[in-house]
Amino acid sequence: MGPTTRRRQLGAELKRLRDSKGLTLEMAGEAAGVSRATVNRYESNHGPVKWLVVDSLCRAYDVTDEERAALVALAKSAKVQGWWKSYNDAIPGWITPLLTLEDEAVEECHWANTYVPGLLQTRAYATAVIQAAEVRAEPELIERMVDVRMKRQEVLKRETPPHMWAILDEAVVRRRVGSVQVMAEQLEHLRAAASTPHVTVQILPFDVGAHAAESTSFIIIRGAETSLDVVHLSNLSGALYLEKSAELERHKVVFEYLRSQALSPSDTSGLLAELVGEFTAAAHKER
Repeated sequence: MGPTTRRRQLGAELKRLRDSKGLTLEMAGEAAGVSRATVNRYESNHGPVKWLVVDSLCRAYDVTDEERAALVALAKSAKVQGWWKSYNDAIPGWITPLLTLEDEAVEECHWANTYVPGLLQTRAYATAVIQAAEVRAEPELIERMVDVRMKRQEVLKRETPPHMWAILDEAVVRRRVGSVQVMAEQLEHLRAAASTPHVTVQILPFDVGAHAAESTSFIIIRGAETSLDVVHLSNLSGALYLEKSAELERHKVVFEYLRSQALSPSDTSGLLAELVGEFTAAAHKER
């Protein structure tokens, strides 16, 4: 388990223990010698973790010495930092939860209606996307941001990588991002990735018409346990991370609808091959 999974499990376990004792947040805080806000913060995974506080809460809940030791160890290990800490200058604060969750995911389900998902982008394509979004950024910062995106992709190169299921609106593979040569290379890269056992790609064709996702892209990040699943939504102002059961279920149902309406993986590969040919031909004409 990585630090984010540990932190979330710690919060869930502390809440379970408090509920089993029938204590309110105020009562738990008073028994442990901390504030109500502190108890709430630990249960909701917000802010840093101090193992002494966890130890005090465990004593207030009358847990066994063995269970208390396990939770204290979980609190200590939750402080481990990820690879992205060295890229703080190029990473906005709102993306850090995505990187930590992604680093521990067993499956990612992407619905993309604008660009190829970052985990499947080529460097040239990613550069064009980031340049368009960060029009006022210096070239050096753009390069660092692209480095982060490329570093993220190492999650798919692990010995046991998460399974990635990406459904792309047809507009994604037809929209020219960068040059036609960049597009040809990107779609060929996408096609090659989809041929590996841990990546599945489907295209939702235009002729499907209206669909369940409306205009919102999202990522369902699945953890080792269902209770650790999260939905990631991003926009110009930052990102949202949805964890409530109803929110998760809605997005999972929408993804299933999209999957049933999209082209099969084999038909998707065929369409990508056609588009690679079209963009390659266009690139030859421009020379």
